Amino acid sequence: MGIDIIAVGKIKEKYIQEGVSEYAKRLSRYCKLNIVEVPDEKAPENLSDAQKEQVKQLEGERIRAKIKKGSFVIVTDINGEQMSSERLASKLNELILSGKNDITIVIGGSLGLCDELVKNADMRLSFSKLTFPHQLFRLILLEQLYRCFKIIHAEPYHK
Repeated sequence: MGIDIIAVGKIKEKYIQEGVSEYAKRLSRYCKLNIVEVPDEKAPENLSDAQKEQVKQLEGERIRAKIKKGSFVIVTDINGEQMSSERLASKLNELILSGKNDITIVIGGSLGLCDELVKNADMRLSFSKLTFPHQLFRLILLEQLYRCFKIIHAEPYHK
């Protein structure tokens, strides 16, 4: 099974880079993980709504270009479905059992995702009503994917 994570922007903080590397290593037992970073657009604080939409459209085009044809696409969206770790593991297992061998999870930039990407996704997923920095969210996502695989394989998480 392959999981592509397409994320806007690079991770700058070393501690987040180290965490991402650690969970990517742990996940290698369960799946072929591919993290794809697409460049983010400059988004100063004083952008108009139209300029914000333009930034999201440009980032969205870069994201769409990286999504494999036939992949099951999950977008992270604050208005998406919230679920427990157990429910997310169950959903991931359902996808695996139904033959979905390619899963793409999309993390938007600081302004979020363009409407078209959200509307065309196979699934919208929210981790919380809280807002997380998109770079930190990548680490949170990887930890949850690792937890999901531990749940699916009935393996203990903490020792």
